[in-house]
Amino acid sequence: MKYETVIGLEVHVELATNSKIFCSCSAHSYGADPNEHVCPACCGMPGMLPVVNKRVVDFGMKAGLMLNCDINRTTTFDKKSYYYPDLPAAYQTTQWFAPVAVNGTVEIETSNGRKSVRIKQIHMEEDAGKLVHDIREDTTHVDFNRTSVPLIEIVSQPDLSSAEEVEAYLERLKNLLRYAKVAECEMAHGTMRCDVNLSVRPEGTDILGVRTEMKNMNSIEAIKRAIEYEVARHIDAIENGTEVLVQETRRWDDIKGKSYAMRTKETAGDYRYFPDPNVMPVVIDDEWFNAIKETLPEFPEVKRARYAEEFGLSEYDADQLSKSIALCECFEGAVSVCKNAKDAANWMISEVMSILNARKMTYDMLNIDGKALGEIILLVSEGKVGRANGKKILAAMFDDETIEPAKYAEENGLVMSNDTGLIEATAKAAVAADPKAVSDFKGGKEKALMSLFGRCMKELKGNCDPQVLRKILIDEINKQ
Repeated sequence: MKYETVIGLEVHVELATNSKIFCSCSAHSYGADPNEHVCPACCGMPGMLPVVNKRVVDFGMKAGLMLNCDINRTTTFDKKSYYYPDLPAAYQTTQWFAPVAVNGTVEIETSNGRKSVRIKQIHMEEDAGKLVHDIREDTTHVDFNRTSVPLIEIVSQPDLSSAEEVEAYLERLKNLLRYAKVAECEMAHGTMRCDVNLSVRPEGTDILGVRTEMKNMNSIEAIKRAIEYEVARHIDAIENGTEVLVQETRRWDDIKGKSYAMRTKETAGDYRYFPDPNVMPVVIDDEWFNAIKETLPEFPEVKRARYAEEFGLSEYDADQLSKSIALCECFEGAVSVCKNAKDAANWMISEVMSILNARKMTYDMLNIDGKALGEIILLVSEGKVGRANGKKILAAMFDDETIEPAKYAEENGLVMSNDTGLIEATAKAAVAADPKAVSDFKGGKEKALMSLFGRCMKELKGNCDPQVLRKILIDEINKQ
């Protein structure tokens, strides 16, 4: 019998606000000491009342609009009651009855073509703390730094049917939210987390199978492996009766490549949702709504098409540049200065991306000033700095983004020399030091000239016009 996999995702995304959702504590706790960014409000102390961070609502609306959602113009917060050690108030402030955004769509593309994935809702909520298990001490510690960090939870309809589609969907979400600058979406840092709701049913039927939810996945590769394992487990249970499938929450162990039961899956009734009397409804008027709409960026595919049409870039170059909003902004900044889109694209793809890859940085971690890159491109194209030295300036900018290219080139001896006397002396010394290379070149071996050329360039620290050096070298060789 053939089976169909049915998958719905709950994606939790940490918003890129400076402070938490209901207090002024820092929302950036990655790498901080435990319990460094906490206060009585986010620790759930009695008598402390929440105050909604407007920036969180801004980002919630913006995310909703990026995912083609309808925005609820009156959105409310509710209490989700459950007890867990890292939830100090014994309830989570979230949205149930009137989430900020509903009824969206996300377009994905896989080997099977394009597909539209429906978004049920996006709701704002506070994050819980973090349990740290110490097996050496046989104890569990609680870190409340993450408590009340603002999240949006993006709930899809069960429209996905494979690990490939899930990967495409998550990558699309990451790209759109990063373009809108509402979230980092870095799974390795815990700023994007995903719960997978999965069931299996015979192909052709509309009746859903028993659903399980998988947690504890910190990478897209882990999610794909978990889906493949869980699908096989469900089919084995159905066909061979190896176990009785029940609706439950399961933990994924990426080292063992297996999932394990955690608890019976809760229903909405178990959480006893009710309106939070401490948080007033948020009313989004036309002025506020329109102000957020005006901040929306071009979608990646729109930028890609514009780069090809407006700048005459190849489809490949336009696609590479539009992978990240940081790349786009750097490229556009460079073009505004050097006025040469093709040169700027070449520098972005061949030089900037190479440095990012060598330093194991994501494209969104790019923080150099595009206008400064444009200045480097101008220095090279005008013959004031050699390309090799242009690369040195660019690499230095990754360590210090305040560098002014022209000033740095002058201070570090990277400006192109027009001293033909110095070039002639250097060429003469190189020719005298390597008579074999001279003989080989005269014998028709072009590589011999390049050997001499490289030695001269090294001696001159790249500060000369390559064409001038080549001519002087050939002249010196012919004198021998």
